[in-house]
Amino acid sequence: MTAVPDRFVDKTVVITGAANGIGAATARRFLDEGARVAVIDREAEMLAENLPIHDRLLAVTGDCTDAEALTSFHARATSVFGPVDILFNNVGQSGRERAGPFHESTEEVWRFVLEVSLLTAMRMSRLVVPAMRARGGRIVNMSSDAAFVGDAGIVDYATAKMGVVGFTRALARELAPHHVTVNAVAPGAIRTRAHDRLTPEVIERIKATTPAGYIAEPEDVAGAVAFLASADARYITGQSLLIDGGRWMV
Repeated sequence: MTAVPDRFVDKTVVITGAANGIGAATARRFLDEGARVAVIDREAEMLAENLPIHDRLLAVTGDCTDAEALTSFHARATSVFGPVDILFNNVGQSGRERAGPFHESTEEVWRFVLEVSLLTAMRMSRLVVPAMRARGGRIVNMSSDAAFVGDAGIVDYATAKMGVVGFTRALARELAPHHVTVNAVAPGAIRTRAHDRLTPEVIERIKATTPAGYIAEPEDVAGAVAFLASADARYITGQSLLIDGGRWMV
């Protein structure tokens, strides 16, 4: 998890959902490696609390499910830092308290989960792709090992996150001739706010079903995202990297 100094100097990075957890850890990682970083999240206080004050950081408060908010954010980021070199479509979530067995679920929750976990990635990618086609670039999308394992109780979330995988593969094939790579990361159990709400019994069950035997930190995912965004990964595209301690092995 050691940062590589100056690896992303003169690169502009955009991250959605960066106020907490993986998004915030990834923003800090790119800053540590010299990038200019623009982030958006609806939680203004958390953006201020979890990210440093930095002349290479632009933090914008906005709802990622609002298409106009994303368009405005992209315009502001490119105005301040220039064209986007790296996009990390991080934002997404399950139905959380509204999650449950599929036969008891509602279409309202499905639509919310699909909106925040899939459509946000499509919208933000659509904004950066025109410039990337001319200049090259990197897109990293947030999936989940739940899409591969098929966890019960979060059918809508697993569906959205497998949609991210399909989106990643198709967009990667389209953009490969333009020197743009598109990959996905699919984390398993990561110590975020969502896990803070779980009971000790559930935490122990997660550990028991994870071959590595422990829950990872957001920085573990941030390191993988930084690798996929780097020149070292220039020949890797259309792939889904599971970061789950061996819970699902491709």
